[in-house]
Amino acid sequence: MNSKILSIAAVGLLSIGAASCSDYLDKEVDLTLQAENVFSDYDRTRGYLAQLYDYLPDAFQGYNDTQYRLSQDCMTDNAVDYWGVARYHSVIADAYDATNHWFADFYWSRDYTGIRGINQYLLNARPDIVGNAEKSGDDNRLYDRWDAEARVLRAILHFDLLCWYGDVPIVADDENGTPIILAPSTPLPERKAAADVLKWIADECDKYKDNLPFRYSDETENWGRINGAAAYALKTRALLFRASPLFNPGNDVSRWTDAANAAKDFIAKNRMQSNPYRLYTTDSNDPNQNYYQCFVTNPVLNNEYILSRSVWTTLQIEYFNAPCGFTGSISATGYLNPTQNLVDAYETINGLPIDQDPVYDAQNPYVNRDPRLEQTILHHGSIWGDGDEARAIDVNNDDTRQGADYSRGNGGTATGYYSKKYLHNIRWDGTVGNQRHACPIFRYAEILLAAAEALNEAGQTGEAYEYVNQVRARVGMPAYSGMSQDQLRERIQNEIRIEFCFEDHRYFDVRRWKLFEKNGGSASAEASLPRYRQVFTLYGVAVREGTSHTFNYGLSDIDSHYSFTAPKNYFFPIPYDELQKTGYPQTPGWEL
Repeated sequence: MNSKILSIAAVGLLSIGAASCSDYLDKEVDLTLQAENVFSDYDRTRGYLAQLYDYLPDAFQGYNDTQYRLSQDCMTDNAVDYWGVARYHSVIADAYDATNHWFADFYWSRDYTGIRGINQYLLNARPDIVGNAEKSGDDNRLYDRWDAEARVLRAILHFDLLCWYGDVPIVADDENGTPIILAPSTPLPERKAAADVLKWIADECDKYKDNLPFRYSDETENWGRINGAAAYALKTRALLFRASPLFNPGNDVSRWTDAANAAKDFIAKNRMQSNPYRLYTTDSNDPNQNYYQCFVTNPVLNNEYILSRSVWTTLQIEYFNAPCGFTGSISATGYLNPTQNLVDAYETINGLPIDQDPVYDAQNPYVNRDPRLEQTILHHGSIWGDGDEARAIDVNNDDTRQGADYSRGNGGTATGYYSKKYLHNIRWDGTVGNQRHACPIFRYAEILLAAAEALNEAGQTGEAYEYVNQVRARVGMPAYSGMSQDQLRERIQNEIRIEFCFEDHRYFDVRRWKLFEKNGGSASAEASLPRYRQVFTLYGVAVREGTSHTFNYGLSDIDSHYSFTAPKNYFFPIPYDELQKTGYPQTPGWEL
């Protein structure tokens, strides 16, 4: 895989003979020597900052690891991972302990290493080297711009930590405003309450968002760099989380108002731009293509993407997601299997949940549905493949015949489904080259749905419709109207689920909404709910063309039950080594 922004870093550092940035970050260094070596040079300073972007969250980062592939949705009710040794299975089964938790160790180390590197940059970057003159265009007051980029990046990493661990230390500036530099062996500061960390993140965005171009005029050169829009978006997301039940147990409505105002501030600022962000549509504005094409078009030219970590030029997304029956000189494995829970979440074309629309037919389940279903998920009968390789997906598995896409060696489907999102429709005869992929950290649809959610929760249900209906209109779905606050809450949460599936949102959303507890805390308590509202039990479909019922709905063949205990499974444990250094109390439920 290759990344544009990392290639910039390589040019900035390696071509002039300096040590790599990863070496600089991962060691306890003598800044009296190395800082002067790096920050006395413009290109090295630029390269150092660019390489810090490698620490941004990225939904594709696991595709290089045989035990950590695919989307994080594979540890939610949205999908399961067919690959038997994947680490996601241990999260669903709650099989990790506090002293041996791969994800807990990984995210803590990665994010705080990145934060330490950012603080090194903030402490040592020099305006006389970078330059800070008034200029036209993107490089106006460049030192201030780079400083703001680094500070918003630091806030993003704190947000990522908070999502995984809850209460976390803020490692930013001391009381004199000097960036805190701590060696890896040094204990971190005390943990702060999650709501306070979220407020700090929002305040950081406020301080620096207007020191950045809202959108870069030259996005070919600056694509992937943090801009003002990313800061506005992070503030919106942080305040939305701060208002949500997990972090706002008393339901302080003013927090929802703050989140709504942040989203509307983004929208107002965006409207002032000559090239505003907007929902991606095809040239013909085809509702049956708009959503799918958003994720396979050149991301650098996508007006919906606000921030993405990088462009991956690869075929690994296709290898691991496409149906396993597509083989040739290259072969797919189809490890990412959407659940029936997710499939059922897509409304009928009439704008109704499937259990509320009498025209829905469980034996002809994919007709007359929200167009995003066909644009996101490959099911039995979907047409896939390029040119003469195109054919219908076949996951039949009755007594007489097994379909080509049911299973093959180490690949197959445990639910009857495959993911189509991000997949380029390549040829499998080996004639195709690597394809460009990017998963957005922020995109414009999130701002609209954040506004809708926050306004509804703030008691402004009538105003919320405008924003959720814009997202629905892109795919030709009927507008919402005339609902109670509770009814619209359920529909907005569903809209967020299907709009952002496989973008690393669902794991955090089900927790911030406290859906496990709202469903009674167990599989038996939620059993009477429709599948799309269940979070403890994961479902699939068995296609049996040789029996009386073509579609037989039942449990997923893999990870059919989600093990969740409150409060333990809201957050990961603090790594054991960190507890030994700091004496922190362990995350509730993970105590030894």
